[in-house]
Amino acid sequence: MALILGTEYCKIDSNGRFKFPIAFKKQLSGEDDRFVIRQGFTAECLELWTYASFQSEVEELQKKLNLFDSRDSRIMRQMTRANLVELDSNDRLLVPPERKGVIGDAKEIVLQSTGRCIEIWERGAYDKMCNETAGDFVSVVDQRLGGQHGISPACDAE
Repeated sequence: MALILGTEYCKIDSNGRFKFPIAFKKQLSGEDDRFVIRQGFTAECLELWTYASFQSEVEELQKKLNLFDSRDSRIMRQMTRANLVELDSNDRLLVPPERKGVIGDAKEIVLQSTGRCIEIWERGAYDKMCNETAGDFVSVVDQRLGGQHGISPACDAE
């Protein structure tokens, strides 16, 4: 899958459809119009994957897991509990009814790229998450990366 970058704000209609942003669509040129939506595991959001990238993710999991082990089967079941969706003729995606609980009756959603997938957030939950993580972001980067990979959280240490 191509690396997708950006944050996009979208209106969502009462049927759960939203227009897929042109900025993301341009980044996915050459990909087909199939996507996979599943619930996020570490945040109150949905994850939107291209079909090809989700397929690759599942193949990697299959290599790492022993599906004859009940714990590994449980992991695989949760990771693949998802819905296949396609862009309609108006470039809209439908959030399946069984996934809508995560975003509730949102009128506005935020699509936030993570590099590997696009998170779909209810606007208020997204704003709250951004405000909560802003204060401790530098310390989290320092703890998790410790200045590795050319990332230095102490940019203005004077």
